[in-house]
Amino acid sequence: MSVPLVDTFGRVHRDLRISVTDRCNFRCTYCMPSEGMQWIPRSDLLSYEELARVAGVFVDRFGFESIRLTGGEPTVRAHLPVLIDKLSRLRVPAADGAPSRPVDLALTTNGATLRSVAHDLAAAGLRRINVSCDSLRPERFLAMTRRDELAAVLDGIDAAVEAGLDPVKVNVVAMRGVNEDELVDFARFGRERGITVRFIEFMPLDAQEAWTNDQVLTQDEILATIGAVFPLEPAVPAAERGSEPAERFRYLDGLGEVGVIPSVTHAFCDSCDRVRLTAEGELRSCLFALDAHDLREPMRRGATDDDLAAIIEAAVAAKWAGHQINQPVFLRPSKSMSQIGG
Repeated sequence: MSVPLVDTFGRVHRDLRISVTDRCNFRCTYCMPSEGMQWIPRSDLLSYEELARVAGVFVDRFGFESIRLTGGEPTVRAHLPVLIDKLSRLRVPAADGAPSRPVDLALTTNGATLRSVAHDLAAAGLRRINVSCDSLRPERFLAMTRRDELAAVLDGIDAAVEAGLDPVKVNVVAMRGVNEDELVDFARFGRERGITVRFIEFMPLDAQEAWTNDQVLTQDEILATIGAVFPLEPAVPAAERGSEPAERFRYLDGLGEVGVIPSVTHAFCDSCDRVRLTAEGELRSCLFALDAHDLREPMRRGATDDDLAAIIEAAVAAKWAGHQINQPVFLRPSKSMSQIGG
């Protein structure tokens, strides 16, 4: 019998984000510098067996329902389908004698290598996928990622659909003065391919980045721009959104929907149900948390699952009410998102 993992603000946690590597084959300007990154030594990374063990504690002990693999770029870690297979075997406990069910297993990727791995990931048990793509224009894509890989990413999106992953979503970080003129282009892209595009308000993602609030393209602006061309209406009443980070809007003509993650202007911290495990085994209760709880060393010293569960409970009990973006004092974590896991 699992027990809910609840913090001091009454939030029940059910979503685990696992970073499998801090390495990436892109160098996106808002995420990491073009060079000089200090990679985690491979011996310090959690093995697939260790990752599966920690995930099992979350699912078996605390009833976690969903796991999302991130990076860095997760597909650059060798033999990723092996980990997918291990995680796909986890079953979410059910109450009152009802049958258990598979954990909801997802992946976030930049998509550049999806053509070569999408079918293997699906065969191993991956259910759904998000592909990050911030521009549909080759020159701008190159400038933003420092890699000339737009064609490969778009082909990777098609490969994910062909592999039967469902849903396939495209994540777009919307930035004022950078890609705001592509909002309608992305909406049209999603409508034509039958996939959901989700726009993410620009957050301070790099530990050293000179982020300012005026760079944020707000949810209201995004919806007004798209709605002027493709009229929209809420797909889910606000009261029923729950812990889902994206607010969803359907096109009035029935051709799908679009999502917005308003992390800055309408933060969803009060309903957050996720925790994050970094590639080297640090447990973080928030992307912007200033502290971390180590699981790797206790595991390697022989900690039991009960010991790991106690560390997890302590970490979640210390979770703060919410990040301080948009507040007079905002303290960033010492690591960038690529090192923590998006």
